[in-house]
Amino acid sequence: MINLKDIVSALTDQELPQLDIAISSVEIDSRQVQPGSLFVALPGERVDGHDYVGSAFSKGAILALIDKDLPGELPTLDLRQSFFDFNADQVTIPMCLRVDHSLIALQTIAKYWRDQHPIQTIGITGSVGKTSTKELTAALLAEKFSVLKNPGNRNNEIGLPLTLLELEPHHECAVLEMGFYVPGEIRTLCEIAQPHVGVITNIGTVHAERAGSQEIIAKGKAELIEALPPGPDGVAILNMDDTWIQGMLDQTSAHVFSYGIKENADLMAKTVQSHGLSGISCVLSYQGQDHPIRSPLLGAFSVYTILCASAVALKLGLEWDLITSTLAVSQLDLRMHAFTLNNGTTILDDTYNASPASMIAALDLLSGLSGRRVAVLGDMLELGPYEKSGHETVGLAAVTAADVLILVGPRAKTIAEVAVANGFPSESVYWYLDSIQAAAYISEIVCYGDTVLIKGSNSMHMDRILNVLAEGK
Repeated sequence: MINLKDIVSALTDQELPQLDIAISSVEIDSRQVQPGSLFVALPGERVDGHDYVGSAFSKGAILALIDKDLPGELPTLDLRQSFFDFNADQVTIPMCLRVDHSLIALQTIAKYWRDQHPIQTIGITGSVGKTSTKELTAALLAEKFSVLKNPGNRNNEIGLPLTLLELEPHHECAVLEMGFYVPGEIRTLCEIAQPHVGVITNIGTVHAERAGSQEIIAKGKAELIEALPPGPDGVAILNMDDTWIQGMLDQTSAHVFSYGIKENADLMAKTVQSHGLSGISCVLSYQGQDHPIRSPLLGAFSVYTILCASAVALKLGLEWDLITSTLAVSQLDLRMHAFTLNNGTTILDDTYNASPASMIAALDLLSGLSGRRVAVLGDMLELGPYEKSGHETVGLAAVTAADVLILVGPRAKTIAEVAVANGFPSESVYWYLDSIQAAAYISEIVCYGDTVLIKGSNSMHMDRILNVLAEGK
């Protein structure tokens, strides 16, 4: 783990071996602090981490990275100077480290720490599927390498640096999901992580409200492959079935390795079949040879996750027998979970978030299942100019995928209107303003043999419906 002498070296270019003070972890939440931690005080919209420095010290933190002067007389080492006369008496634990900007300092320290580790780094971005791709890629590579990956949603300008600060000498690969909200964000992440391999899953309309348009989103995602080193050291793994990504081929000096189902590509999937809740199967074709694949991942759309992860594995030297055997058993902690209540109702829990593409993929899975199919769909947010068309597309997909439609939120009314206009029976459509109202009705109607898909954007709190159903099981 990084220590104080590394931090001083990263921020001041001074080598002070006498500051060899070990740090157990780096935290931005004082509640997560453990003895020996470095607490990074970040100012936020609602909470300022500087207000919790004292709490962090009381829980055992030995250092706090701060960018404002704090009241009281906390021992402080000022790192804003490029050089300072070191005095051993200046080091008193616990101690504050004063910098100009705590987030930039965190990123600088993470980049320094990344530089100390000669690892292969894989960056993964895209509008849909980047988390599942990260998880499956890490699972495959872990069969041959010691792998670090960013946990949960640590995919931004804070989370990615925190992940890299967990690098240890035994690590050989880092698989890093990279999120996008505004142009320049992925470029910054790449400056810190220095990826050798860049994967772009697809370009959708998620976060278009912030970014402005799908074109801007595409430019932002392309920052990943623009940052890669020239081939053969740099490898851009690109989805040839996505027209936006096809237009990126001349935006990288890295070697391009393509994948797809519809368009000709280096790695292709054929005879894709969904086996309901038992997973999917396909045949991967590479260099003139076919490789049958069976995976527990749910839904035909998951073939793209398999293609991405397999492409990375191939470029990093894994053999096909290891790839196919690992794919067959990889049970990932993904956002869609299927489980059965005591009353015999099957729940497809996909409440984490939603976009038009992921909503349609979930409906596609639902459409192939037996019994009465109930789709509980909430508003999709942050679509910007694509809000109306996105909900309309989902409404069309719902016509053949579900037997009962339960919509939650004002935007979801568009789903209902389009579904009914295209032949869905109006008596099987129900609309509620929020998830609390919907939960009460759904708990009364679900029964043995039903399959209930629950999906919507995070702020729609679709998990409340899940909780009500689980309590009543």
